[in-house]
Amino acid sequence: MIIDDQHYDFIIVGTGAGGGTLAQSLAKTGKRILILERGGAMALEEQNRSNVDVFKRDRYRAPDQWYDEAGEPFSPQTNYAIGGNTKIYGAVLMRLRERDFESVEHEEGRSPEWPLKYRDFEPYYSQAEQLYQVHGQMADDPTEPAHSADYPYEAVPHAEPVKDVVEAIAQQGLHPTRLPLSLTRQTDDPTGDSQVFGIDPAVKSPNVTLKTDAKVVCLHTNSTGSEVRAVEATINGQAFLFFGDVIVLACGAINSAALLLRSASELHPDGLANRSGLVGRNLMKVTMTSIVQLTSSSNEGKFQRSVSVNDFYWGDDQYPYPMGHIQNTGGLLQDVIFAESPPVLSVLAKVMPGFGLQQLAVRSLGWWAQTEALPNPNNRVRLEGDKLYLDYTLNNVEAHDRLVYRWLEVLKTVDKAVKSSVLQRGGMYPRGEVPLQVVANQCGTCRFGEDPASSVLDLNCRTHDLDNLYVVDSSFFPSSGAVGPALTVIANALRVAKHLKARVG
Repeated sequence: MIIDDQHYDFIIVGTGAGGGTLAQSLAKTGKRILILERGGAMALEEQNRSNVDVFKRDRYRAPDQWYDEAGEPFSPQTNYAIGGNTKIYGAVLMRLRERDFESVEHEEGRSPEWPLKYRDFEPYYSQAEQLYQVHGQMADDPTEPAHSADYPYEAVPHAEPVKDVVEAIAQQGLHPTRLPLSLTRQTDDPTGDSQVFGIDPAVKSPNVTLKTDAKVVCLHTNSTGSEVRAVEATINGQAFLFFGDVIVLACGAINSAALLLRSASELHPDGLANRSGLVGRNLMKVTMTSIVQLTSSSNEGKFQRSVSVNDFYWGDDQYPYPMGHIQNTGGLLQDVIFAESPPVLSVLAKVMPGFGLQQLAVRSLGWWAQTEALPNPNNRVRLEGDKLYLDYTLNNVEAHDRLVYRWLEVLKTVDKAVKSSVLQRGGMYPRGEVPLQVVANQCGTCRFGEDPASSVLDLNCRTHDLDNLYVVDSSFFPSSGAVGPALTVIANALRVAKHLKARVG
């Protein structure tokens, strides 16, 4: 094993929304910072997907093999690269709704109250939107919480195939709203991510070191087990040991929990920070169904997402419980998650020639229906030897089904209302639920709270059990909400950065 002769003030594991954002904020302190990233630099053409076949089998999959509850192996759709999953997300950065931070009754259970509220996160949401150059519009959405600052850039206009559809949705008394998107305003790399706005600015500071292709395999504690003393990583097949004062995990909710469990020792036989027994438990990922709206005319298949509908977020007059969030996919030829969503285009990709599949994709508009997943301690990350298992059973299913069918009713009315013959009036809307291997929107495996018996992290996302160990990815979420977690992760990283700056002085 090679022992690094440097001693770092901070060691950050992971460069996604949490780690990348934290790194750029801490870089300004002048403290010595080491960033460890499991992957390398992602090729530009893989990032913007303008000339990429997203339906190619196993594209954007991790090299890992994980297992479901029945022991069946699968390759997860998750990204190991500088920038993490922000390199392949849709760049939608939405705030959780204000009520998402409260205890909310659902038909199948209750989502728990957060120990901090929207007002505590709001200043950091605004900072995050400025940092990630979010293009948005605050008007029209009845669920949008108050902002202390406007979006720094105007919202992206709707693509031609979407304009008439948006007008027809509004005619039904609904409130279609522009999606907030992180964009670089550069033609060669249009989508904003944590490499562009986090890691790249951070590594310009001489006090910051980035090591890529560095897979962290274990955390080692001091003799009393009260602090993490060293981080063990494998780089090009060689084991390295790095020493630091403060260790921050930002590997994603699944991999951060797995690393804590893998770091079990005599002093921590159930894994690090696991006195509560909750590390890896309460895994959530927003339940998502893709819906295809067939069209009679073609489109380019590569336009930006632009519209969301939240009128059903908290229910409607037919259903008194929350249902969730609707957004369009943008062009189907560049939506990575959509490419994994059976039984629509992903299944056809395996049997159709590429040209035929493309013809279908460019004669379609896509929609996402998203519903909150409720925390369940039996939905969890667990290890058996070297194998990582995801035990996961969908819940809140009735609410999601109602959202899907409610949206199908909207689309049927839209198809009748649009006069330009853009839409196919066949009454068919192929749809498919996102499978387990798509772990976008993962959260909840190390929830934060004030009571060490019922949480893994304290309010500053420091582990209750180890004084110098923090987790700043989506692991800390007590509940998932129905929108993606990325902006909340970024905002929280800025919040934790403020605490860490005060800690080190």
